[in-house]
Amino acid sequence: MKKIILIPVLALLLFSCGKADNKSIESIISSNNSATISAKKAELQAQITLLEEALSKLDTVKEEALVGIEPVKDSLFAHYLAVQGNINTKENVLIQPEIPGALVSLNVKAGQHVSKGQVLGRVDDGGMSEQLASIENQYALAKTTFERQKNLWSQKIGSEIQFLNAQTQMVSAQKAVAQLKAQLGKTVIKAPFSGVIDEVFVERGEVVSANPRGLMRLVNLNNMYVSTTVPETYIGKLKVGTAVEVTLSSLGKTYVGKVRQVASNINPSNRSFGIEIAVPNTDNLLRPNQVAKLKITDYVNPKALTVPSSSIQKDGQGNPFVYTATAIKGNTAIAKKTIVVLGKSSNNVTEILSGLQAKDLIVTDGANAISEGMKLNF
Repeated sequence: MKKIILIPVLALLLFSCGKADNKSIESIISSNNSATISAKKAELQAQITLLEEALSKLDTVKEEALVGIEPVKDSLFAHYLAVQGNINTKENVLIQPEIPGALVSLNVKAGQHVSKGQVLGRVDDGGMSEQLASIENQYALAKTTFERQKNLWSQKIGSEIQFLNAQTQMVSAQKAVAQLKAQLGKTVIKAPFSGVIDEVFVERGEVVSANPRGLMRLVNLNNMYVSTTVPETYIGKLKVGTAVEVTLSSLGKTYVGKVRQVASNINPSNRSFGIEIAVPNTDNLLRPNQVAKLKITDYVNPKALTVPSSSIQKDGQGNPFVYTATAIKGNTAIAKKTIVVLGKSSNNVTEILSGLQAKDLIVTDGANAISEGMKLNF
């Protein structure tokens, strides 16, 4: 009722004042002086603000709103860096022949498990076996000659030159045998590590040589890792042993790994550095080149005050604030605007550094539709 009576009084006051100041306002406008016009505008706006404040004090009927509230939580808060990476293994190689020739034997097939050092195949030696037999005979003769010459020389029979010549021939023959054995060993194709033959690209009898395709692919899935890059701003935050959550959408599975390597070099083109995360492949589902989503913990506060990120708003000055429920009576309260200082945000939750205390009640649902002093129902 007071509000209804006051409105005609204000209207009469503004009418009478407007009539008195009508000429002065017209003269100010006609002066084309922006400073004078702005000053007059500010004066009138100040008067309107005072009138609105007077009306709000006389208005005994408060607006009401139905909202949802919850207490400020005091709990563990962790912030994550979210990046994408690729699954890899250091033991994923194409097996190549060391010397060219016909593949005379192929002992494995795709999907077969092999052990380190196991013979996978053999390339034709091109007559080296016969050469080795001949050189071994020459070595045996040279060795016998040297031993006899050594016995004679120990009895002061013969010359030193004969002894040295026999020794030299034996050593030369011995080196020739060792060299040819090494060459012959290159015809045998062995597994460099234990793993699974993923693919075989050749057939027995085919002439083979080193090429980009190789003979077969050998993969070991026991030593898997994820490789990715992160911005240089995280140099001091990521260390060997840092826990990482690895999620593979294709499998619908999440693994927990640890950073095993941090690069020492910054890529100048994108200001990032590489890291590797070891991932256990206990169920044997990880494969090279799979895409993984990583959540790397870079900040932890064991006793953080947190609120839902959606409950935080900003006022005209850019200050973040939340509405708290005060003067609680049963299922009603009064809304209060509370300025807060924000920390980090993660998983739709934001850390509050100051402005709130544990167990303060904040408005979570309907916060955008209320104002300070409004009656809250919950």
